[in-house]
Amino acid sequence: MTGKTLFDKVWERNVVSPEAVDSPAILHVGLHLVHEVTSPQAFTVLKQRGLKVRRPDLTLATMDHSTPTLPAGPDGARPYATEQAKVQVETLAKNCADQGIELLDFDDNRRGIVHIVGPELGRSQPGIVIVCGDSHTSTHGAFGALAFGIGTTEVGHVLATQTLFQRKPKTMRVRFKGDAPLGVTAKDLALAMIAKVGIGGATGHVIEYAGPAIEALDMEGRMTLCNLSIEAGARAGMVAPDDVTIEYLRGRPGVPEDFEKAEAEWRTLYTDEGARFDQEVEVDVTALAPMVTYGVVPDAGAPVTESLPVADNDDLKDAYDYMGLSAGTPLNSVKIDRIFIGSCTNGRLADMRMAASILKGRKVADGVIALIVPGSEQVKTEAEAEGLHDIFRAAGAEWREPGCSMCIAMNGDAGAPGEVVVSTSNRNFKGRQGKGVRTVLASPATAAASAIAGHIADPRPYLSGEAA
Repeated sequence: MTGKTLFDKVWERNVVSPEAVDSPAILHVGLHLVHEVTSPQAFTVLKQRGLKVRRPDLTLATMDHSTPTLPAGPDGARPYATEQAKVQVETLAKNCADQGIELLDFDDNRRGIVHIVGPELGRSQPGIVIVCGDSHTSTHGAFGALAFGIGTTEVGHVLATQTLFQRKPKTMRVRFKGDAPLGVTAKDLALAMIAKVGIGGATGHVIEYAGPAIEALDMEGRMTLCNLSIEAGARAGMVAPDDVTIEYLRGRPGVPEDFEKAEAEWRTLYTDEGARFDQEVEVDVTALAPMVTYGVVPDAGAPVTESLPVADNDDLKDAYDYMGLSAGTPLNSVKIDRIFIGSCTNGRLADMRMAASILKGRKVADGVIALIVPGSEQVKTEAEAEGLHDIFRAAGAEWREPGCSMCIAMNGDAGAPGEVVVSTSNRNFKGRQGKGVRTVLASPATAAASAIAGHIADPRPYLSGEAA
């Protein structure tokens, strides 16, 4: 007999009813995360059918997508970008109150981006199924959970039953070979992987990340990597729990009361010797350089030290037209207008520290706008306790209130048409960060270095002290 993969073990422990030829499996959902954008219709359906939320204790709500990152005015009014954004937030608050769901609202010092607060509170745990009406729910797979986004109809089904119909996906293991060099972060590993397999290369699969470079990552880095799994087409991404996972969770409020018992169970969640995957991919990180994207999909990525490749297909030609780029142009010569550091991909304390280490004692280039948005109230509080906000402001950057901000530009934080934005978020689609905005995905280190240089820049000279 062959062994079982990490995914197999997590899938099996959550099956309520097994899959059949004519019907999908039914999975128990251990944590349902809710925010203001994808939940209103689901709550409306429950109300129309006279249903209550099945397990409020396994449901956690927060405000993040439509929330302004500028502070409230003297009268307490919040500067919502649109009336719709205000209605979304108010509707979530009412629905949660009506259904007895815990909500992290504006007055809660635990509020933040849904995929940041779940781990902070210890609610994201190994071995469970985690869902949310948001594609980047894959973030929580960093804990050895099976975590994925669901549609609005499915949100309603989970609210009503705490279960979900699912067909079992295929498996893929991405093994990172070697040790990551200076300046190569989890974001760079992710962009290199996506560039290798393509935006559809992992479609229908759950990815397990393995190898020395993954074992060396802290939980923040693992969450960044799993967050971007969806950009390769994957259903989810996972990392097996280990000492790093256990120590991150220890002492957090949402973990089981008998932590030692839970830990013993979590440590059984690993891929057995001889387990088989439907696909195996290897990425050599030994000589990897910091990565950036140059197109309008996340797999159009290359090391910051390279030049733009020949446009050998219509899609890339169209992308170059939109981005205002041409083949042969060195990536590190591309002028920028703005940087954004934040989002559920890179809005954690480790990301703020990385950006601050580069911006400290330096200035943002003339004409460049630098927007730095913590991913949660906890990140904001801890960053300010370390004086990181003072470093950012001294460099000429803006330090905002927590929220999704420019990642999806729903709350008023957006670029202007034609602007080139180096962003630490997860998607570089046309118009993602504002109409006509040209998005370059990068790590916090690369974004910070680019802000100083005024063009896409390699962060390594700044990290090593070679740059002024």
